Amino acid sequence: MTASQAGQLFVVATPIGNLNDFSARAIETLKSVDLIAAEDTRHSKPLLQHFAITTPLLSLHEHNEQQRSELLLQRLQAGESIALISDAGTPLISDPGYRLVSLVKSNAIQVLPVPGSCALITALSASGIASDRFSFEGFLPPKSGARRQQLSQLKNEQRTLIFYESPRRLLDTLNECITVFGADRRACLARELTKIHETIETRSLADLRDWVAADANQQRGECVLLIEGASTVITADEQEMERVLALLLPELPVKKAAAIAAGITGGSKNEAYQLALKLQQK
Repeated sequence: MTASQAGQLFVVATPIGNLNDFSARAIETLKSVDLIAAEDTRHSKPLLQHFAITTPLLSLHEHNEQQRSELLLQRLQAGESIALISDAGTPLISDPGYRLVSLVKSNAIQVLPVPGSCALITALSASGIASDRFSFEGFLPPKSGARRQQLSQLKNEQRTLIFYESPRRLLDTLNECITVFGADRRACLARELTKIHETIETRSLADLRDWVAADANQQRGECVLLIEGASTVITADEQEMERVLALLLPELPVKKAAAIAAGITGGSKNEAYQLALKLQQK
C-alpha cells in the first residue's frame, strides 16, 4: 500500500463549551471519515448526537494510546480515514494523541488539522496580558513541593506563562505563585470559557487570590491561569558593564567605549555595544 493509497488522519478541534463554535468543516469531516478516535467515547457521544454524526467511535486515551495507535495505523494503511478528537478543544494540547500523530507521520501518512477552539489561546486573547510571546506549561504537578519547584524554575521567564489548573488546587497554586513571583505580578483567571458562567478576570496575583478566595464559584469548572512574564533580568555582570559604560560614554565614542568596557568586564563587544546604545537613549 503506497502513501497515496492510504487513508488520512484528521486532527479535529471540538468546542470547549459553546456548541456554536463547532465549525462546519469539523462537522463535515467527522461525518465523512470511517472512524472517530475519541479520548472518552461517553463524553463525545452527546456532542456527536447533537450534530447528527453517526460515525463509529473508538476510545484513545493515555492508558491505551500506544496499543490503539498501532491498530489505527493499520486501518489508515488499509485506506480508511480517521478523525482524532479530545473531550474538548484541540487534541494533543494536554490531551492524548501525540504518539498517534507521530507514528502516522513516520509512516508517511497525511495528517490534516481541522482547527477550532483551544482554551489557552482563547484565554490569552482576552486576558489583557502580553500575547506576542508566551509559554504554555500545561498542568502543574499536583503536589505542593513539586509545584513550587516548577514555578521557581519559571520565575525569571519573560514570556507570558499559561497553565491549566484543577479548580480544587487553584487557591493553593495562587498562593504559591505569590510566593514565587511576588504579590504584584499581574495574572488572569480564565474559567469556564465560552460557557454560561465564563469568567475572565485580570488582577495582581494577590488581588486575584483574594477575589477567588471570597467567591467559591470561582473555584469550579475548567481553569486557565495566565501570569505576566518577568521584567528584564539584569545580571551582576551586566550591572558592572553598565557602570563602566556610564563612566566611559561621556568621554568616548560609543564603539570605543564598548570595546574598553568589554575588555574590563570580560563581556562580549557586541553586548557592550548594544548596552551602550540603550544607555545613550536614556
